[in-house]
Amino acid sequence: MDCISREAAFKLLTKYNKDPFHIRHALSVEGVMKWYARELGYGSDEVYWGIVGLLHDIDFELYPEEHCLKAPKLLREGGVGEDIIHAVCSHGYGITVDIKPEHQMEKVLYAADELTGLIWASALMRPSKSTKDMDVKSLKKKFKSKGFAAGCSRVVIKRGAEMLGWELSELMEKTILAMRSCEDEVNEAMALLENN
Repeated sequence: MDCISREAAFKLLTKYNKDPFHIRHALSVEGVMKWYARELGYGSDEVYWGIVGLLHDIDFELYPEEHCLKAPKLLREGGVGEDIIHAVCSHGYGITVDIKPEHQMEKVLYAADELTGLIWASALMRPSKSTKDMDVKSLKKKFKSKGFAAGCSRVVIKRGAEMLGWELSELMEKTILAMRSCEDEVNEAMALLENN
């Protein structure tokens, strides 16, 4: 595994992403991926899983119509290895690319990416503005409401759960826990960015 440093990965992310919304999403997916690495027995690869999460949408802000198609060039220019490039691009499987998620980490990224967006949108509707008091039941209501966070693909979330061999509610429960685990860290990182 060719793994660039976390510092270099963040620098690369912010070279192509300036919108706080996209940076927050990248940091959230990084934290979620690290949580899943620990939870699923890949703790020694936690930083690697996190870097894949951090870089997964590197091309989305500048090239939304070519998402996962522009990423390889941007990542190669940044010195990122082919294994990370494959992982990043695989989360566009069936949408913009035919690169199928193979490794457990790629399946988790595919399943959790859209769901983290839905969970965060749901959290912002809560009085607490937090995932810390969110439950699966309230998330399922938001999931069923097609007009709510319409950009978060329910088809991809369901397909991701199937890839992992999990029930949708299991994927939701785990991803809520994963987001709780990194919420404070993401908020701190965003506050630092806003103050610089």
